[in-house]
Amino acid sequence: MPAELPVLYSFRRCPYAIRARMAIAVSAQQVEHREVDLKHKPAEMLQISPKATVPVLQLNDGKPLEESLDIMHWALTINDPQNWLMTTNDKLTNELIENNDNGFKQYLDRYKYADRYPEKPLAFHRDQASQFPARLNTMLHNTTFLVSDQPSMADVAIFPFIRQFAFVDKHWFDSMPWEKLHNWLDYFLNSQLFKTVMKKHQPWKTHDDPLVFPSISS
Repeated sequence: MPAELPVLYSFRRCPYAIRARMAIAVSAQQVEHREVDLKHKPAEMLQISPKATVPVLQLNDGKPLEESLDIMHWALTINDPQNWLMTTNDKLTNELIENNDNGFKQYLDRYKYADRYPEKPLAFHRDQASQFPARLNTMLHNTTFLVSDQPSMADVAIFPFIRQFAFVDKHWFDSMPWEKLHNWLDYFLNSQLFKTVMKKHQPWKTHDDPLVFPSISS
């Protein structure tokens, strides 16, 4: 194992962690991967990041990156072989990610965990959340991906959240007239990159041997 790798604390299904891992993997920046049990968060993670959310990347100098977008930019600034940062419209990219992370995510959580928000019916939360994927579907009539004809930072930052939304009720999602969005989602779901970052690992414990991500063979 290479010495002094940055350390990534992650959780397999977390959409924020998924997009961070996708950027790390595509940029070929190896890190030590520590899968986190969210019910028993490791003391090592809490020491460097008291906010206690994943992902967290501890750099070689000890500095933690506590936001997934910062981790993505760290990796892609070093190596961006697919030009995810080279979009045709940075303003649109930033606006889409902002809408995803704030407005859409709020309703997505209420839709996915509707029993925690009994003041409104599930259908209300789903309808509110649906406005964002409906907009993306319209955009995808103009370009193959969200801001251009190539995948970009916008696509990868948003994809894990649309995936989560789709699988709350996949039958309902598939019934919606969002052909372009369905194709866009399938592209990422079937990509080797996504399959690489979704490999299962046991929760990390202090005395475990280091696990390199992405692996040499992936």
